[in-house]
Amino acid sequence: MPEPTEPSLLLYAEVQRFYARQMQQLDLGKAQSWAETFTEDALFDVPTLPEPVRGRSGLAAAVGRAHGLLAEAGERHRHFMGMVDVLERADGSLEARSYTVVYASAVGGTSRVHRVCVCEDVLVREDGELRVARRKVTRDDLP
Repeated sequence: MPEPTEPSLLLYAEVQRFYARQMQQLDLGKAQSWAETFTEDALFDVPTLPEPVRGRSGLAAAVGRAHGLLAEAGERHRHFMGMVDVLERADGSLEARSYTVVYASAVGGTSRVHRVCVCEDVLVREDGELRVARRKVTRDDLP
């Protein structure tokens, strides 16, 4: 299988825009529209959950619960993805690796860095749109 290659600048910009919109949907608690940025059978593996989440319905439910708990606690989270490295595979899918910083802000209070993570995605195109087929998140504070 050929090695992945650098994407065009236009494709790289599309990936950046995709992540900007996806993270804002997450932070605003738009669980369903955020889940739709994943494939129907997506795998989401994050160490804050006891096991990986599979599929859009599971993703939407998990985000809905998390956003509700944050609202009850009077806290907002903002996800900032940066240092995005994208490689294009021969089959047209993309490997995207980024650093993600999650900021937590107490409503009416102060903000702090909540977590620092590495996010590794496989992106595919469905109906002309980018979608996450697989996401693996690792936290810098865990062994």
